[in-house]
Formats: sequence, C-alpha cells, structure tokens
Amino acid sequence: MSPLRTTYRFERTLWNRGFRLVAGVDEVGMGCLAGPVVAAAVILPVEIRIDFVRDSKTLTEPQRVRLAEHIQRSAITWAVGDASPREIATLNLHWAAVEAMRRALAALRPPPDAVLTDAYQIPDLPWYHEAVIKGDRKVRSIAAASIVAKVHRDALMTELDQQYPGYGFAGHKGYGTPAHQRALKKLGPTPIHRPSFKPVQAVVSRQ
Repeated sequence: MSPLRTTYRFERTLWNRGFRLVAGVDEVGMGCLAGPVVAAAVILPVEIRIDFVRDSKTLTEPQRVRLAEHIQRSAITWAVGDASPREIATLNLHWAAVEAMRRALAALRPPPDAVLTDAYQIPDLPWYHEAVIKGDRKVRSIAAASIVAKVHRDALMTELDQQYPGYGFAGHKGYGTPAHQRALKKLGPTPIHRPSFKPVQAVVSRQ
C-alpha cells in the first residue's frame, strides 16, 4: 500500500462485524523539547469520501489545515486530549501519550464502540480495540486523527509563542531545531519545556 494512500479497510472489517462508531486515534509531538503531547480521536461516517487523508507528516501545513477543517465538519464526532510536559516527566513519554489518547477518546460524544490506534496498545479500554502497525499510513480514521491532532498542537504552540517570546515556538512548534536549542541555552527553559528531555536537562544543570 502506498504511504500516501489510506483506506477504510480496517474500519470496514469492524463495520461488517456490527461496530458502527469506529474511532481512529493518533498522537503528535512526541519528539518535541517543549509543549504537550497531543492526541486526537475521530469517528468518521461509514464510507464518507474525504480525499487526500493520509499521515499528517506527509502533508504541507496549508493542506493539513484545510483537511482538518473538512474532517471536523464531516466527522460524527472528534475530540483532542493532551498530556503536559510535567506529566511526560512523571509518567514517561510513552504513557503520557497513552494518557493523551485516553483523554481524547473519553471526550468523544457519542462514545465509540471500537477503537483503532497507530500501534499503541491502550490497556483497559471499555471498547473493542485494535492496534495497527503504521496505522497512520493505512487507516483512514487514524490518519484523520493525526491531521486534527497536528493542526491543534501547531495552533497551540503558535499561541504559546506569544506567551514565551524569543524561542520561536510558532516556527519549530517545540521541536529541537538548532534555533530552538540556541534560544534554550540563551534564555533558559520555560514552564512548557520538558524537564525529562536531555537538552533541557543539560541547560538546567548549567544554571
């Protein structure tokens, strides 16, 4: 299957088994030095046509914004959840991402009756759950969730750029670019930097 094309194959299998509200869920922002991990959950209507939905990393920013708006208008329901930098430090990155996904799923109204995740096993979900390896490249609803999550997180980091000027959050969105790391060394960490990440720890240790 092309990495640029997703299908309803996994959703269709569940629809044929009687599950009608199939949620795709995905997270973004795992590798960032600052900002939360954000997850989105999306339930799409059966077989609705939304072209060009694929892994958010393969899309340009304008494409993501347009698609996110279309997905949000077309979805039966959608929601986002996040885990803070402090929770990332406390829980570790993996379990913080799981918690963000739990929060997104818990906010869905109506709730799902089945969940598809991008490789993540989420323990003790009250709904049927399948983890799909490389799901954001294969599963339409997971790819839709990745787009919604990415656009939501990018908008949040742009807002935080106003709150914490000088770091360039609107540009790099918290990722560890050379410009971000230079600003971090010059200005020191903010409350939204991840204290458990080594580049942040290195700056703190020198203060």
